[in-house]
Amino acid sequence: MFDRPHAGDKALLVRIDFGEGDMQSRLDELTELVTSAGVMVVGGISGRRLRPDAAFFAGSGKVEEIAAARKTLDANLVVFDHALTGIQQRNLEKTLECRVEDRIGLILDIFAQRARSAEGKLQVELAQLKHQVTRLVGGWTHLERQKGGIGLRGGMGEKQIEADRRIINRRIKHLNAQLDKLMRSRKTQSRTRMRARVRTVALVGYTNAGKSTLFNRLTHERLYAADQLFATLDTTLRRLPISDTQEIVLSDTVGFIRDLPHDLIVAFHATLSEAADADLLLHVIDASSPTRDEQIASVETVLREIGAEERPQLRIFNKLDKTDLVPGIERDGYGRIRTVRLSALTGDGCADLRAALTEYFPANAPDSHTNDAVTMYDASGSPMQTDVS
Repeated sequence: MFDRPHAGDKALLVRIDFGEGDMQSRLDELTELVTSAGVMVVGGISGRRLRPDAAFFAGSGKVEEIAAARKTLDANLVVFDHALTGIQQRNLEKTLECRVEDRIGLILDIFAQRARSAEGKLQVELAQLKHQVTRLVGGWTHLERQKGGIGLRGGMGEKQIEADRRIINRRIKHLNAQLDKLMRSRKTQSRTRMRARVRTVALVGYTNAGKSTLFNRLTHERLYAADQLFATLDTTLRRLPISDTQEIVLSDTVGFIRDLPHDLIVAFHATLSEAADADLLLHVIDASSPTRDEQIASVETVLREIGAEERPQLRIFNKLDKTDLVPGIERDGYGRIRTVRLSALTGDGCADLRAALTEYFPANAPDSHTNDAVTMYDASGSPMQTDVS
């Protein structure tokens, strides 16, 4: 029998290049993730392969290098910036003699730490259980033992893995039922706002792009905002105090990230529906990030997954205080607003965003959900064909 090692607090990071390139920025992001989880990073190892090794993901030679580095650095946790199978994770933990975590498990752990509302906790638990149930097969050897004897639930010879799967699936069903109720409640609230001609604007973007800081700046709130990944998870709605516009409700949604676990997207569907149903998406972008284009593409991918790719979108280039860019509005060839450049931290350019929202939702507009004051762009920056009249 093999029992998993306890979680560690000093991590060695591993990133294998399969031809994606830009290794340093990916390791930097992994470092931020691990630090956000409250773990100290003591070192990093990178390598190249054509394809993952079936047994160890990284290959036997690289695993030996990882094992030597772990002992030298006294690390008690190894984190892979990849998705590992249950077998790979078990083999690595046996060989490295420490806890091994993959990118998906790491993100789920961070979400579990940050969830504050009852809804957020339900969503994270659901994602964790869905991730766990897929790893029972080929996972830990104690699950292969059989339960036998008269009167035991499931009958004679039931494998422990089957009993565990049944317990997890029962809990998943219960969580799905609770989240379905929350989804129906959100839909009812959304219809109520539509009947009252209240416009909804949702902040979306890569994690740590500055959404919560911009939310506070626009609404004059003091919600928690920090320079860390996934600082906030729970969706917050507030009315926007902007004159000469229709009534607007602004929502701050969870940040996205590259390779966001699919189970997490599914679990947070109720929360993310605020973006899918919004009259306008404000796509907040970290203008200072060297991987800005990749982050934009990652956000667009998630928006497609939640069915929000056809919502009108205004791009907000944030964190100008870290760049040489100047605040302002950029329009396309038809005079429609394309982007707004600002710094949510200093407030520079936020007046331009308020003006853009006034132009997009004028107080005397007819009873329609959108107008053509802005246009929507795809991940490449090209205008998308959409009817916003």
